[in-house]
Amino acid sequence: MKRAGDTTGRFGTLMRAALLGTAMLATGAAGAMADTLADIKKAGTINVATEMQFPPFDFLENNEYKGVDRDLFDEVAKELGVKAKYIDLPWTSVLPGLEAKKFDLVIAPVTITKERMKRYAFTVPISEATAAMMKRADDKTINKPEDIAGKNVGGGKGTSQLAQVKEFGATLSPAPTVKEYVDSNQSYADLAAGRVDVSVNSLPNLAFAAAQRKETFAVVLPPFGKPSYFSWVGRPADDDKSLVEAVNAALVKIQKDGRLATIQKKWFGLSAELPTTVPEPQL
Repeated sequence: MKRAGDTTGRFGTLMRAALLGTAMLATGAAGAMADTLADIKKAGTINVATEMQFPPFDFLENNEYKGVDRDLFDEVAKELGVKAKYIDLPWTSVLPGLEAKKFDLVIAPVTITKERMKRYAFTVPISEATAAMMKRADDKTINKPEDIAGKNVGGGKGTSQLAQVKEFGATLSPAPTVKEYVDSNQSYADLAAGRVDVSVNSLPNLAFAAAQRKETFAVVLPPFGKPSYFSWVGRPADDDKSLVEAVNAALVKIQKDGRLATIQKKWFGLSAELPTTVPEPQL
């Protein structure tokens, strides 16, 4: 005769199976309910991070955050129906912070590359990003990219542009000496001071910097890098998929109704059509 609570019989086996099935259904339902976009809309706030040392995309002016990304994401936040909280971090902390779920999205302009696409979910492009060089305006020795042979080159640590100039420099003889900087402003300061001969960055960044200091800097044309684009970055997990899709829909709408062109003209002096899907990277 079985004691009360003894589940070794057929009835007990069925009971355990039923309880296990109920637990699995509950766990599955909880997983299905996990959705970053829903959480953001419930809170009414989206937390986004960037490095505010990358003009004209992101910079501080009198402690106020300004730039292309600020103007553009303000419009995206309106489309999502939430307020944006902007977080300033060193570039080297931005992508690791996203992976650690310290915020919802990275709006630092990140170059789309094959390796990064394996790890992150990119939005549709927010700008062209082809790598280029900037020299001192009075330097007559550098007139094309190949002229950096044997020169000193500066660029942002961990950036696609720095990786590209290292690869490009390896094809020259003698190869240039490449110096890495925490942010672009430090590279520009050393360029102005003569400690490096060129700074590398995306063409939009350099065009903006040169326009601000015409007597100091000049862009070296043509760009040396492969055609590429900047995008924002989300996590590739299923619970983040709806957020990236919503941001993409907002960006496409903002381009179609002319708001993107207005922002581009404000910061770049011209506007250009961007892909409305994530392009296959050449880098």
